[in-house]
Amino acid sequence: MSSDARGLARASKLSLSAGQRVGVIVGLLCVVFAFLPFIVTKPYLLHMGVLLFLAVIQGQAWNILGGYAGQHSLGHAAYFGLGAYTTVMLMEQNQISPFVGIWLGVLVAAVVSLLIGAITFRLRGPYFVLASISVAEIIRLLALHFKDVTRGAEGFLISSVPALHLGPIEIDFLGKRPFYFAAFTVALITTALSYAVQQSKIGYYLQAVREDQDAAHSIGINLQAYKCLALVISAGFTAWAGGFYALFVKFIDPDTVFGLDVSVQILLTCIVGGIGTLLGPALGALVLVPLSEILRNPKGLVQLGLVASDSSIVRVIEERFSNAHSFVYGLLLVVIILFAPEGLFGVLKRLLGPARVRQS
Repeated sequence: MSSDARGLARASKLSLSAGQRVGVIVGLLCVVFAFLPFIVTKPYLLHMGVLLFLAVIQGQAWNILGGYAGQHSLGHAAYFGLGAYTTVMLMEQNQISPFVGIWLGVLVAAVVSLLIGAITFRLRGPYFVLASISVAEIIRLLALHFKDVTRGAEGFLISSVPALHLGPIEIDFLGKRPFYFAAFTVALITTALSYAVQQSKIGYYLQAVREDQDAAHSIGINLQAYKCLALVISAGFTAWAGGFYALFVKFIDPDTVFGLDVSVQILLTCIVGGIGTLLGPALGALVLVPLSEILRNPKGLVQLGLVASDSSIVRVIEERFSNAHSFVYGLLLVVIILFAPEGLFGVLKRLLGPARVRQS
């Protein structure tokens, strides 16, 4: 066997072992997260876990549209808010179980996304981004205006979430553990769906649209249909996350669930982790959610037992960084764009990827 052939064979083996290492890491993390509620006793850690899984769901949902199809929406807060408001309004005003209402919220978001897609997908590039922001802002203003239906800026405060009955099984949602397992399960389902889309004919068509819309259209790909399909899937899971978030925090108002910062947070999760990659949203969520929680509530470090209650670290964060999370996000975004444009997944791939084989 020639030296070139031996080098290629060696590189192939290294590449396979690198893929196995990534798979083992992901598998171990899933096992750790699955058993975490049985090990830890700190509610704040479970609270952070729920927010982490919700961020993964939203990131994977956005990735189907923005990562695979290349349609970078900054209006996903519209679908997040529709899911939240539909779930809560049906429960509070019509006494419909939230476990039914959350799926009706998914349906509402899917229908609205079709209407929005029919209009905004006529635009491309920055014009589409601006249109997506405008649509989300219009929906937020409508929620503020129609006070008789949405209670305007007052919002909704949920007193309790009823138990879920699955035949003889009753799941009580009084504690954080049921929320944790539900969010973890849907995060896995969303990731599996993202992988299925990526590896399917639909995924290849969406990636063709992302690379060159005119070329994709010239070979017979229906641009409007496939972009709308990606948007419906993306909007549906984003709405599910919104409904679940409302049940978890038990309070919503238009600024909380329809605000631009919701859309930006979703986009940042994908940018930091790696747009268009399967593990990117999860990696981005692993960084941004703990960072956000620590900056907003540094006393969470005390609740986790990481620092003492009189620690100078908590005091410094409260005095200098408690309202600086947006600045830290911006700084992190600049660092990622300059030094890791493919996101954390690109960094991980380089660290675990095959070594270069010198050809003689």
